[in-house]
Amino acid sequence: MSIACYTDRLSVRPGETFTLYASAGGPCRLEIARAGAQRQIVLQREGVAVSAHATPQHADRDGCNWPPALEIKVGVDWPPGYYDIVLEDAAGERAHHFVCVRAGTIAPKAKAVLVLATNTYHAYNWWGGANAYCDVTNLMNARMPLAQAMEGAIGVLSTQRPFSPLLVAAPDDVPRLVNMRKRDFEEPPWASDTEWARKHRSSPYDRSAGFLNKWEHAFVRWAEGEGLNLDYLTDYDLDAEPDALDPYAVVILVGHSEYWSGHERDTIERFVDRGGRLAIFSGNTAFWKVRHDNNGKTFVCHKWRGLESEPNAGGEATHLWSHPAFGRPEAAITGLSFLFAGYHRLGLCAARGQGGYTIYRDKHWALEGCDLFYGDVVGDDLPLVGYENDGCRFTFGDDGLPQAIAQLGVPKNLEIIALAPCAFGEAPSGYRPLIPPERLDTVAEIMFGDVSAASQARVLRGHAAMATFARGKGEVFNGGTTEWAHALAAHDPYIERITRNVLRRFGAL
Repeated sequence: MSIACYTDRLSVRPGETFTLYASAGGPCRLEIARAGAQRQIVLQREGVAVSAHATPQHADRDGCNWPPALEIKVGVDWPPGYYDIVLEDAAGERAHHFVCVRAGTIAPKAKAVLVLATNTYHAYNWWGGANAYCDVTNLMNARMPLAQAMEGAIGVLSTQRPFSPLLVAAPDDVPRLVNMRKRDFEEPPWASDTEWARKHRSSPYDRSAGFLNKWEHAFVRWAEGEGLNLDYLTDYDLDAEPDALDPYAVVILVGHSEYWSGHERDTIERFVDRGGRLAIFSGNTAFWKVRHDNNGKTFVCHKWRGLESEPNAGGEATHLWSHPAFGRPEAAITGLSFLFAGYHRLGLCAARGQGGYTIYRDKHWALEGCDLFYGDVVGDDLPLVGYENDGCRFTFGDDGLPQAIAQLGVPKNLEIIALAPCAFGEAPSGYRPLIPPERLDTVAEIMFGDVSAASQARVLRGHAAMATFARGKGEVFNGGTTEWAHALAAHDPYIERITRNVLRRFGAL
């Protein structure tokens, strides 16, 4: 597109200044607004001088290095939140970016802090060519098939570039990343709303991250309607500031908090161990280990190639958090893992799945006042369980209730509240694959210690779980699905009550 912009950093406090970099063919109009239950405009400026700049080769890896367009001072009266930056040229074409405004230096009033999944934003961002998944530009221009384009994924990404338009500024009608109905008899499988994707030329990576009209935005709208006071941080804040969580009682993760750095994880674990509460309304949480270099200007995410790409990186390498090279599987802090669950209502992955959780521990504190009983299914009409989900392995005790198997960090004291079948990928079939499983041999070796065909087949069968556990002096609730916030947006009474129960117990309400 002919207009684009980015900022030197994503996180600022009231009174601080950040730099806007932009490229356009002439003067632009600037608007900055807080995005919550309502859109609150805090700054408008006409006639901002913006020159046109070329997109450098390897901008995806090295950044744009454009000259500054504008220095912007954050108002001392700007409340904490996600701020949409809109730059509009004379022809009406728009570019979006954002900053997260943190609480001021005075002790914050909020007891709960929402940590925006900005690492996930960076991993999926393909502005300038490629992202951590794929050479997206060549894929979208039909110059490469998917398999070849995936070989063009890059493991070093710049944070000093714009975000892909549909990632950072999805329109109001952006569809959810879940099939809203079950697959009919002999109907070919599909993934989400393919007609919308074609109409908007959406890449396979645009809807998996971002704030506007996606998971985090849906949660914030609901929370503000409930009178819940929230502060905001980014993933990188937890990486750069070990004491960033000290003022808070509750950390909230929403939607798709898929990528955690080592320093970020250290910060969260210290928070919980000293008595903090972690409320996870996210799926695929903490799946990939990543790293920030160059004071946050470089995001390192080699994914499956992590250990071979950086053989001498040691504990700073990037790969699955569950990889034995690190000895820190994510379930040790989240309670659950995507490895033990996977997809639901997407392609052939549980294509006719129930879309909701079957309740087992109906006496659990999280279900108090929910009018739910053993065997009830909750959220199936939404669907609540969909896209990406986390779970654990389990057996059934003599009492008929599921008991977690302590494997790959899953804690022995995990209490499973509810379950739903999932698939880590599509098993071979007569249909064109849409969600092919990645590196089943690697995953089978991590999970079961061998790469046999039988172990790889076991990987494909899993369960999403809603669960809680105590760790140190703190406690963790994990909803186990990316779609939790959409249930709140739909005002599902069961999920609203469960969420209130969690937030009250954890001290946010």
